[in-house]
Amino acid sequence: MKKSASIWDHLENYKVSIILAVVGIILIGLGLMLPRINFNNPKPAYIPVSENKSDGKELKVDVAGAVFKPAVYSLEENTRVADAISAAGGFTDKADKVWIAKNLNLAQPLSDGVKIYVPTVGEVGNISNKADEVLGEDSNKVNINTASTSELDTLPNIGPVRAEKIINNRPYSSLEDLKSKNVLGPSTFEKIKDLISVF
Repeated sequence: MKKSASIWDHLENYKVSIILAVVGIILIGLGLMLPRINFNNPKPAYIPVSENKSDGKELKVDVAGAVFKPAVYSLEENTRVADAISAAGGFTDKADKVWIAKNLNLAQPLSDGVKIYVPTVGEVGNISNKADEVLGEDSNKVNINTASTSELDTLPNIGPVRAEKIINNRPYSSLEDLKSKNVLGPSTFEKIKDLISVF
């Protein structure tokens, strides 16, 4: 009995040292685990940085007429007509659905500075021929504000070089801008004026 009592007495003397050793082992274990925990955390922290990369270019698009919230909108690059209409709250009940179905290409990619005008029912029939041209009444015309290089290249006397010049001088509020901005000469303009539109 004395022997066992002396062992417990002996351990009692080293009680503090034993506790410190156990705590030390636990702290060392935590120290080894912490770098692994921190290693996995930075990944979410970089998500906002990658999101900012899409902010490189934005388009200003004027949406007017029979939409709920007509205004100039800042939209991301590669936006289409349908996105701009959606940003403006969609078509109102007064929008001319027949005109929209025939003339408004919702899948058309947009360029900076373009205007989308949605007429109300009966409005198209009451406007002048010049206004009809601006509204894009003839869907076969090439829109010089949104057409690609290859689409512009289909026009007479417009090769890739002139097509790029047309694109680089956008936007156009009227066909005459092609002459006033010195994009095309009078003779070339006369050859294509009946084949193009601005909206």
